[in-house]
Amino acid sequence: MSSTGRGVSSPFDSPTEQFPRLSKDVPRTDDELGLDPDVPPVGASGTAPDASPAYAYASIPPAANAPTDTGRLRRRNGENRRGTLDFGLFLLRLIVGGTFIYHGLQKLTGWFNGPGLDGTRDMMEKGGWDHPTVSAILVTIGEVGGGALLVLGLATPLAAGAVLAVILDAWAWKQGMIPGFQYKASVPTGVEMESILAGVAAVIILTGPGRWALDRNRGWATRPFAGSFVVLLLAIAAAIFTYWYLHGGNPLTGIGPFD
Repeated sequence: MSSTGRGVSSPFDSPTEQFPRLSKDVPRTDDELGLDPDVPPVGASGTAPDASPAYAYASIPPAANAPTDTGRLRRRNGENRRGTLDFGLFLLRLIVGGTFIYHGLQKLTGWFNGPGLDGTRDMMEKGGWDHPTVSAILVTIGEVGGGALLVLGLATPLAAGAVLAVILDAWAWKQGMIPGFQYKASVPTGVEMESILAGVAAVIILTGPGRWALDRNRGWATRPFAGSFVVLLLAIAAAIFTYWYLHGGNPLTGIGPFD
């Protein structure tokens, strides 16, 4: 018994009465404990425990980041369709190449009421070419060989460059026969057809043959670039050198300031 007359009891008999009551509730949340909820808990090793992957039980993995290469993205999305472009380039090559084959066979075999190789040599000699035999061989090879390669779409830049050089020399030859600009088809010296063929040959060099060609796996078939300009300039230079060496004279006689 205590001095107050009450029996002595253990603190464990009624702990809420024996111990002082806390002034507020025990903290239970991160905010109440003063913890940063964005910081992961630290493991026993002092580092954040490995988080399990978000798709550990998913049957499909998460999608990869979208590619930054717009060209690759367009190809993946099927946006590289060329429509009728390749077919149009094929028709262009067929028409231009067939035209050169036709004229080349006239010179080589005499078909289609052509002069044949001997007649071509005589024609070149009368036209003022210093080396008529060499000139006849070169023009025949350029027309037949270049035209056939154009139709096939094989070595297209070289084929188009060959026919461009041939037709530029033909243009210079006819234009220089008489004074005055000869851009009309109604006269024998007219260069209208030669101008059109030269322009189309240059276009094929710059556009490439398209995918309907034996060159379809080559870069110049669908994505021609700087090399096409080089071939174009080389073809023009070859035509100028050939005309100067085998014929001579000024092919621009009668044109503007060259009168």
